[in-house]
Amino acid sequence: MTETSASEIFDLRNLYYYQSGNIFTGSLNGFNYKIIPDKENITALIWHGNLCSELAEIEQQKEFVLDENGFKEMINWLEDEYKKQI
Repeated sequence: MTETSASEIFDLRNLYYYQSGNIFTGSLNGFNYKIIPDKENITALIWHGNLCSELAEIEQQKEFVLDENGFKEMINWLEDEYKKQI
């Protein structure tokens, strides 16, 4: 894991970014994701297409504990789901 990105596939921010309450949205080759933290958990949403998350049909959603282990689990889940489409 590097300081600039927590994932080898996606341009994600580090754990502190999410622990500070920041939401992050990104996409790669039509695979869209949104990461939403709260005080204890972090939720990752996945959808495909050109619509924003508010207008799109969310295909998958999974919640993880907002700590180092949960953050790594979330990254692995996102990467695994992305790899399923290629």
